[in-house]
Amino acid sequence: MPQYKSIFKDETKLDINYVPHKLPHREAEMRLLIEFFSFALQAPDKMAQRAIIAGDVGTGKTVLSQRFGNRMTDEAVKLGINLRYVHVNCREYRGSLFLILHHIVSIFHPNFPNRGYSAEELLGMLLQILDDENAHVILALDEFESLIERESSEAVYKLTRLQEIRQDKPQRLSLICILRNLRAVDKLDLSTRSSLQSNIVNLEKYSKQQLIDILNDRVSLAFKPLTLPEETLNLTAELASSENGNARFGIELLWRSGKYADAENLNRVTPECVRKAVSSILPAMQKNEMASLRFHEKLFLLGVARVLKESQKACISFVDGEQAYSIACEEFNVKPHSHTQLWKYLKTLSALGILRTEVPATDSRGRSTLIYLPNIPVYDLEKELNVLLKKEEM
Repeated sequence: MPQYKSIFKDETKLDINYVPHKLPHREAEMRLLIEFFSFALQAPDKMAQRAIIAGDVGTGKTVLSQRFGNRMTDEAVKLGINLRYVHVNCREYRGSLFLILHHIVSIFHPNFPNRGYSAEELLGMLLQILDDENAHVILALDEFESLIERESSEAVYKLTRLQEIRQDKPQRLSLICILRNLRAVDKLDLSTRSSLQSNIVNLEKYSKQQLIDILNDRVSLAFKPLTLPEETLNLTAELASSENGNARFGIELLWRSGKYADAENLNRVTPECVRKAVSSILPAMQKNEMASLRFHEKLFLLGVARVLKESQKACISFVDGEQAYSIACEEFNVKPHSHTQLWKYLKTLSALGILRTEVPATDSRGRSTLIYLPNIPVYDLEKELNVLLKKEEM
């Protein structure tokens, strides 16, 4: 039995819980957060802060907050300040303020009983613990929408106006509320909204080039040198970009693609590994949808699949696809359709999500369109198309 050799150097660097030291394309947002909470390192007793981090899935909200928390607590240690960063996913605790507060209290007192107290009592106990230990907490409430949906304004109001019932006592608790859409805050009453919306860090979706930078950074940490080619990285970034710029999706795709490469004992991650990986994450196109394509749409798709299989590349040009289509037409004894008609087929296949296209920014003359096959392994696609086409030929 041959010795197992993995292409991974450290696959934990692709884990969803890994917090990298660098966050490409989030430097400005990090600086803004540090500015909002600078008091915590200068005069922690004097004030508390509230901030919102908002952005779509995969824009880096959670990892930005966690990296910020690590930086702040590292600096606090150097200055002799007892500062804790506590990250809680509200959805994991069913949006219950009681369960969230019980979890936080349990961090300081692990054997704290889970019954016999109200949420309000737990809040008072937490503050007493912080007073006793001369500690300060930056509490990050991830998936904050869950807390709003279950508890509405009252619970959020208690958290945001906490210090008002502690006159002349040190400030102890600051909040970071992490959510996908700022519209969720509209469900709160005006007074509660006003206490939250003063400091907002809004994360825009990543562009494809930004995704390439992010994924490249993870590749250098997770994979052995020269095991993940540039075209494989580009295909992964293209797929993550098509998922609304979802970096988390791209990172998971890297890990799965590496696993497929290891399973097949390959020395590198090929674009086909990516296609197999994405077909295991996203539901592949159903056979009845494939069957509903027109005969020449199937022929064009067959040509594209064959070129991708032979070249082992992530994408091909429209010209190469057109030539392969003509060869497929000869094989099935039909006359090829026009260039204009093929372009319409490409648009249809793109609209269905079977193919994806990109026009390079270079090539000032004609701008040759590139064709990607995003989420179907080429071998599976070619096999299915051959079966369908031969049935129609009979």
